[in-house]
Amino acid sequence: MKKTLISVLFLSLVLNVSSALPAGALPTTGPGNRIHGIDISRWQHPSGKPINFTKMYRAGVRFIWIKGADSHDPADATAFKYLKLDRPAAQAAGLYTGIYYYAYLPDSTKPDFVIADAKAQAQKAIWRLSSVGGYTVRDLPIALDIENNCVRPAANGNCAKYTTKQLVTLWTQTWLDTVASATSKKPFVYSYAAFLQNAMLRTTSLTKYPLWIAAYTKTPAVTSPGTKVVGCFAHAWSKANCSAQWQFWQYTSCGIGAKYGVPSDRVDLNVYSGSDATFYALTAGTWEPDLSDLLPVNETTTIQLVSSTMTTTDKPATFVVDVFRPDGTPVVTGDVSLKVSDSSTVGAIQKTIRSATGRWTLNITSLKAGLYQGLIEFADPTGTHATSDYPVQFAIAQGPIPTPSPSPKPSPSPTKKPKPIDTCAGQIRN
Repeated sequence: MKKTLISVLFLSLVLNVSSALPAGALPTTGPGNRIHGIDISRWQHPSGKPINFTKMYRAGVRFIWIKGADSHDPADATAFKYLKLDRPAAQAAGLYTGIYYYAYLPDSTKPDFVIADAKAQAQKAIWRLSSVGGYTVRDLPIALDIENNCVRPAANGNCAKYTTKQLVTLWTQTWLDTVASATSKKPFVYSYAAFLQNAMLRTTSLTKYPLWIAAYTKTPAVTSPGTKVVGCFAHAWSKANCSAQWQFWQYTSCGIGAKYGVPSDRVDLNVYSGSDATFYALTAGTWEPDLSDLLPVNETTTIQLVSSTMTTTDKPATFVVDVFRPDGTPVVTGDVSLKVSDSSTVGAIQKTIRSATGRWTLNITSLKAGLYQGLIEFADPTGTHATSDYPVQFAIAQGPIPTPSPSPKPSPSPTKKPKPIDTCAGQIRN
C-alpha cells in the first residue's frame, strides 16, 4: 500500500514538473530539420505491451498524436483504454500530446440528419477530452481523422455506398465548429490530398482549420507533401503553387518502432512545419471542462421505432430504431437487440448496423414461423446512457424450404505461394 502511494505521488510530481517546463528550443531532428513527432493507436501495443516514452523523447521526438476516440463503440473502447495509459506517460516523459478522433459518416442523404450525427459525434469527442481533464499546457488541439466516405459497407468487404462531397463537407464542418465552440481551440483536420479533393468541397470555412496531412515518401527532407508530379490537388488547403497549407505532416508509416521505444515493428512518423514559437502557440491556453461537459452516467434514453419489415422465414425481420437522450439528441454509444421471454428465437441470428449515431438497423434471420412478442432493447456497456426498451409484436409466415443439393467434390489444385508485398515500398524507413 505504501509503495503504491509513493508511486502515485512520484507520478504526480513528474506530471506537475513536466507540465511546468519552460518553453525552450525544441530539437529539429525530423527530416528537413523540422520538429519530429509520432502518432500511435492500439497497433503500437502488440499483446498489450507498453510504450517506452522516455526512449522516444531521447530519440528526439517532441510530440505524439494518440488515437483517443472512434465512431464505432468497440474501437472507441480500445482507444480510450490506451489513451488513459499513454497520454499521462507521454507527458511525464516531456512530450506534447494530441488526441485524434476517427470518424465514420452516417448513411443518410438528409442534411438535417447528417448535422445531428456530426453534433452527436462532436459531443463524444468533447466528452472524451473532458474525461482526461480537458486541455493542459502540454496538449495540442484535438484532430478529426476524416478519410473514409463509405457509409454502407458491402458483405464482400467493398463499399456499397459512398456519401456525397456536399454531405462529407457538411458533416466535417459541423463537427469542427461544434468542438471549436466548446473547447475554444481549433481542431485539426487529418486526411490525405486525394480524399480532400475527391470527397470534399473547397470551402474557405474549412480552410480556417489547420491541416495534418498524410503523404508518404522516401525523401521527406526535400519533398513537399500533398503535391503531384504534374498538376495540382484542388482542395480547401491548396495553395497557388500547388502545395498544401499544412501544419503537421505524416510522412511515413514505416518508422522503426524499436528506435522510438515502440513495441510494434512499425510506427507512423510526423513533422511540424513551423517554428518553436508557432508550435508553442498551438499549446497555449487551457480548457477545463465544467459539469455540463462531463460524461453523463446512466442518462435516461428513449427508443423510437422508425420502421419494421417482416414477412416469411426466408427473409430477415428488420427493425430501424432511433435512440435519444433527454434533450432529443442522439445517444452516442450503445447497441440494440431483440429480447423475448421464451426460447422462440433460439437459433436466430441478430445483426445490427449503425447507419448513424443513435440509429440502428436490426436484422434477424433464421426465425421460425410463428407469432413473436418481445422488446427491442437499447443497452450501453459504457454506462453513459441508461437501458430502455420498446415493445414489439410480429408474425413470421413459413417461406419456401430450400432443397439441399449435393456439393461437388473439389479437385485439388496446386497452390502457389503469393509473393510478399512490401507495404513500405515508396516510404522512408526512419
